[in-house]
Amino acid sequence: MEDRYVIIMAGGVGSRFWPLSRREQPKQFLDILGTGETLIQQTFRRFRKACPEENIYIVTSAEHKDLTVKQLGINPSNVLAEPFRRNTAPCLAYGTFRILKENPKAVIAVTPADHLIVKEEEFCKVIKESMDFVKDNDALLTLGIKPDRPETGYGYIQADMKKPVEGHKNLLKVKTFTEKPDIDLARKFLQSGDFYWNSGIFIWNIRSILRAFEKHLPDMFSAFDEGKDMIGTDKEETFIGRTYTECRSISIDYGIMEKADNVFVKCTDIGWSDLGTWSSLYDHSARDKKGNSIISGNIFSYDNAGSIFNISPGKVAVIQGLNDYIIVETDDVLLVVKKEEEQNIKNYLEDVKRQTGNKYL
Repeated sequence: MEDRYVIIMAGGVGSRFWPLSRREQPKQFLDILGTGETLIQQTFRRFRKACPEENIYIVTSAEHKDLTVKQLGINPSNVLAEPFRRNTAPCLAYGTFRILKENPKAVIAVTPADHLIVKEEEFCKVIKESMDFVKDNDALLTLGIKPDRPETGYGYIQADMKKPVEGHKNLLKVKTFTEKPDIDLARKFLQSGDFYWNSGIFIWNIRSILRAFEKHLPDMFSAFDEGKDMIGTDKEETFIGRTYTECRSISIDYGIMEKADNVFVKCTDIGWSDLGTWSSLYDHSARDKKGNSIISGNIFSYDNAGSIFNISPGKVAVIQGLNDYIIVETDDVLLVVKKEEEQNIKNYLEDVKRQTGNKYL
């Protein structure tokens, strides 16, 4: 257990959940499911079953460091503050070099802060099995989720069904990665049986991921490596500020996973969703007999069907005649969008920004 570590990536802005998710308090810091826990609190709690709490590191934006400490009750030194967003590769380089300072034998699980895992016992079992595998193997392991529909909003992993890893259940070599496909290709993936959703949850030992950075992102590796002695000291903030300026914005998927030849997938069914959109939240919410989901608010619903409502507490909303809509209200914003058009919320948000500045972001 002492060699097991976790990096929770919590730097996202959650713009697809606007106007509930805002710059001051993005989606991962919200109790968006109405469970009494924020998404980052759920993620933190899940991983405490797999490794010691003091071995869990959170990488988030500098502006959210205090909020992270407050919500998790975590040691502030375990919250790594990014000066600005540079996607997931620099985020994981930072977290990895911080753990390297502490334990060069570390086995690391990497996870986004804002995903839903319904089958938590199975999830913990899978994480422990995955950590056991990568401990002594030069492998970059990702969790693949068995698809139940032709989803166009997720990336896909093609598993090599002819190369199962002996002695390890549902562990296969990866053949290809595919970014979000169109609906026709997604249907073919589902029918083929050898494609899995890419969960964005990775497990590896620290030696393997450092070698992968050195080989596939050498400039980024060098930038962190040359100042690694400053990490964990009072010079860390200055060093990270300078290093992030030098790093290009790139995801770990594009930068390493799609290039490496030692990538494996653990095929799982853990009740996973990335909760990336209002529609994905709708799919995991209780619904009335007409298919409406009331996430929050005192709603008087008439002749509505297939819609999702989230209204501020203390208000009454009377809504009539909306089929398959997203209706979200906060103190200063009202959003009414067809579910089939929700991919445009980011564009609408840009229009709001152009007209009103950052006031409503």
